[in-house]
Amino acid sequence: MTTDTPDAKKVLVIEDDEPTLKALRIVLEGAGLTVLEAANGIGGLTVALADLPDIILLDILMPVMDGWEMLRQLRESGDWGKCVPVVILTNLSADEDKQIRNIAALGPSYFMVKADWKAEGVVDKVLEILSAEKVPCP
Repeated sequence: MTTDTPDAKKVLVIEDDEPTLKALRIVLEGAGLTVLEAANGIGGLTVALADLPDIILLDILMPVMDGWEMLRQLRESGDWGKCVPVVILTNLSADEDKQIRNIAALGPSYFMVKADWKAEGVVDKVLEILSAEKVPCP
């Protein structure tokens, strides 16, 4: 579940589909990242606030609490929650009005439609975001 490198960047993957979660875990750990996991928004919010990962990969359609509600609560939780990069991974199209409103209101760092990506592409995007110069967060 984690890498052996103590200073490895932490990635929280919040995903209810076990095969997707496993594929992401394998490629992220292969890139030297520490992987934290949760199967729904409540679990993800708990892990996020306890472990303060460097980036979050977030599914939208999940049981118990969906990704948009989890992200809303995260953004309201304080300075760290407002600023942590979040990559939305979903099968929902970003063109739908609700998705556009949520993206504008909650500010994910990136939006990826699952049907359009491979696990390696997600790793590339995560590494790109983690290596980018940090912009001051309000």
